[in-house]
Formats: sequence, C-alpha cells, structure tokens
Amino acid sequence: MPRMKTLTVRLPESLAATIEAESQARRISKSDVIRERLQRAAPGPHNGSGPTAAIADLIGSVDRLPPDLSANTKRYLKATDYGRKRSR
Repeated sequence: MPRMKTLTVRLPESLAATIEAESQARRISKSDVIRERLQRAAPGPHNGSGPTAAIADLIGSVDRLPPDLSANTKRYLKATDYGRKRSR
C-alpha cells in the first residue's frame, strides 16, 4: 500500500452525511469513499477536463462502425448520401 498522508478537511453536513451513508452501505471506511471520489475527480489520462471528458463513458459504445471512420468521414458520408438534397 502506498504511503498515506493525513489531511483534515471541513465538509458541509449534507456532504458528510452522504459520505457516511455510502461508507456504511458499501462497508468501507469514509476515507476510502473520499479517496475514490477524489481519484475520479482528479485530472488524469482517463478523466481529465479535456474536450472528450464529458463523453468519455460513451467512447467506444457504438457497435459496427468502421474502425477508420474519423480518418475517412467524408468518404463514408458520401457513400450514405448524407447532406444531399432530397426531393419532396
């Protein structure tokens, strides 16, 4: 286990109650709950604040798309007649 440093913080009662409830429900320490939440919120390779952060959970979730779609977008759109005027 990595070395741990003690840090004291003051939390609003509502947040402290939420952490306490999660701790009891999951049967883990409040420190573990807080550590997990901080790790999820910390910038890193998978959860930073970059342009894809808001949709990170959706990336790779659509099946049957071509693997080179981003590199050949125009070709695929042309093949599906996307953007062409249609008769009414």
